[in-house]
Amino acid sequence: MFFHKKELIHNVDIKEANPRYAQLLLEQFGGATGELSAALQYWVQSFHVEDAGMRDMLQDIAIEEFSHLEMVGKLIEGHTKNVDQTEAYKSTLFAVRGMGPHFLDSQGSAWTAAYLNEGGDIVRDLRANIAAEAGARQTYEELIKLATDEGTKQTLTHLLTREISHTKMFMKALESLGKLDDPFFGNIQPDETVDLYFNLSTNGEKDERGPWNSDENFEYVADPSAKGKAPAQTQPKNPPVRL
Repeated sequence: MFFHKKELIHNVDIKEANPRYAQLLLEQFGGATGELSAALQYWVQSFHVEDAGMRDMLQDIAIEEFSHLEMVGKLIEGHTKNVDQTEAYKSTLFAVRGMGPHFLDSQGSAWTAAYLNEGGDIVRDLRANIAAEAGARQTYEELIKLATDEGTKQTLTHLLTREISHTKMFMKALESLGKLDDPFFGNIQPDETVDLYFNLSTNGEKDERGPWNSDENFEYVADPSAKGKAPAQTQPKNPPVRL
């Protein structure tokens, strides 16, 4: 059961409407890093999880994301309302689509379920969610830099903040599973190359080293060579007839 309360989860206050900026905001309504994508991704993931606590967390965050979608929709509505006769409005997607939000990104591409990243394993899903929150946070940061309306900035700052909060929640959930910094999950054991680092990008001089290829964490193969044989050449079943 869903229950919609006709009050926003956070204040939306626009002082100066800007339809061109509203078109940028579409990125967080119908775009790949937008709130609709996050809400649906987390909601669907919740049905893959047997653990009641994990399911509750995913559903709580999904519903908050729907609330954020409502906020972004209100921002777009406010920035396109009563400005349909302006040249700025006529230069945007809203000139054809009409005021308010649409399931488009800032370039006019339609929302697609291909944006969603969900599977049947909670570790995989939580890691995908951390990446999704990072993408949304980065988009909000760029939108804040471009915003000129102070009320819009404050709303977007709140949305950016909640992306960070959700990231912390997903990280804590991974930590509770012992998988925050463990790359392995699933049932198939890796082969003997799991701790090898192949130096396959070099300029002939000093190669860069770091924790990702340190001797402490990996066996560093400075000059890797091919271990497999060349694939066998197969003959066509019916070779061409020479004339």
